[in-house]
Amino acid sequence: MAENNTKDPPPPYSSLEPQPPLMTYDQVVHESYGTTHRTVPYYVPRDPTQVAAIIVTQETVLHASSKKRQSYGRSTKCLIGWAIVLLVLAAIGLAIWLGVRNGPRVESDSESNPHESNDHELDENDSGEHESDDDDEKNHMKTCSNFTVECDAIEDCQQASDETNCVRFGQGGVLQVRTAQDEQFLPVCYPGMDKSYADQICVQLGFRRAYALGLVETKTSTVLSLKPREDKLIQGLVSVSSSCPNERAISLECTDCGQQKLSSRIIGGSVSNDGQWPWQVSLHFNSGHVCGGVFISQDFVLSAAHCVQQSMINSGGWRVYAGSVSQNTLKTAYSVKKIILHESYNDQNNDYDIALLKLSSPVEFSNTVQPVCLPTFDQNFSEDLECWISGFGTTEEGGAYASTKLMSVSVNIIDTRVCNSSRVYRGAISNNMICAGDLNGGRDSCQGDSGGPLVCKALNNRWYLAGITSWGAGCGQKLKPGVYSRVTSLLPWIYSKMQQEKP
Repeated sequence: MAENNTKDPPPPYSSLEPQPPLMTYDQVVHESYGTTHRTVPYYVPRDPTQVAAIIVTQETVLHASSKKRQSYGRSTKCLIGWAIVLLVLAAIGLAIWLGVRNGPRVESDSESNPHESNDHELDENDSGEHESDDDDEKNHMKTCSNFTVECDAIEDCQQASDETNCVRFGQGGVLQVRTAQDEQFLPVCYPGMDKSYADQICVQLGFRRAYALGLVETKTSTVLSLKPREDKLIQGLVSVSSSCPNERAISLECTDCGQQKLSSRIIGGSVSNDGQWPWQVSLHFNSGHVCGGVFISQDFVLSAAHCVQQSMINSGGWRVYAGSVSQNTLKTAYSVKKIILHESYNDQNNDYDIALLKLSSPVEFSNTVQPVCLPTFDQNFSEDLECWISGFGTTEEGGAYASTKLMSVSVNIIDTRVCNSSRVYRGAISNNMICAGDLNGGRDSCQGDSGGPLVCKALNNRWYLAGITSWGAGCGQKLKPGVYSRVTSLLPWIYSKMQQEKP
């Protein structure tokens, strides 16, 4: 965490062991710093080893016989050969017909990379050794019936991937559901809703239960009405209606989030107090701090995909430390059951730089351990909001070690048009990134802060996750602010993976 002092020389995002190095903008675009490229991550498909074809020949032995007998033998063999060919062709034709009629199709995922395989999932029992690229691809391939209909509450695909992008939350926590009947997200009317119904919806999304249920006004001309509760996905328990009675729709919260349970005074660029950032975690691989992370529920932690390098693919080697503001007095450690990297993560430009960690056991929340709030899909993080970053990263230029204390500093959200301008990052900021810091330098994240939270305080006094610390050119340099993974753009992926891995 770079200190809030523009007079000090800016610390760089230089390589730090055991932390993975962050790519600078010039490495991404111009490669003018003379540094070497990072090695290709383990999950990027490699060209298969070329093996020379083995040609087996068989000698033909002819017995001494008359020409008539040889001719007869050849004719018989020819007829048998033609018969075999016809049988093979008939079998192929039948197989094609059956395949067209009943065969699987590969699911079309709006967020997948057409040049890569699907999700990169690292199980705690994964030794890091894989039989082959083909086997790995088969294990992760999601197939669906030709007759698959998304959001019809019928799970046609592996991991129910056709039903995982059907629920979202709008401004004020309004519940919105997409159905096969209408194929667009609509608010759900309140009549028929109760606590057990709310619990069922939140469990579907990967949470343990619902936290708060309320009413919100809606004047939408097309809405969804609840049917009697059954053991079904919510998208199968609603029907399209013209309006809600009394114009009241459902507002739902699945977790008590974004609150600092302990009262503490926030000081820019200083050591954090107990409970000040209760969602902050320290991710350790084997025996040392590698990256930051952030609680979003009792079972899930978000971090950056670039934190998980080739030598760290075994989730069993990771530990999540919660509720600690010092590396010298670490508290409870939680083991990691699975690490899921975004399938479209690009290590060349850090696009889609996000990872979801599923814990082996649920976290016990307390005054010093709390989840941050995930933003709504339409939440806007403007420049006038109070936003902060926190982490155990280096605090000075060329620092060889991460900070033993949890540091935090206030930052400003920087308009993407400014951040993408020719004087800043020259078009390197994608729609999945958000810039924050100070264009004059001095307030920034640094090496070791990767994967940690960029949070902003909303009008309801709750803290919302705006970004995940990703990359930057140096630390605290003028016109080189920090770049973070934009959480609002990645919400569909987050919720879909939570739903697939729900406890």
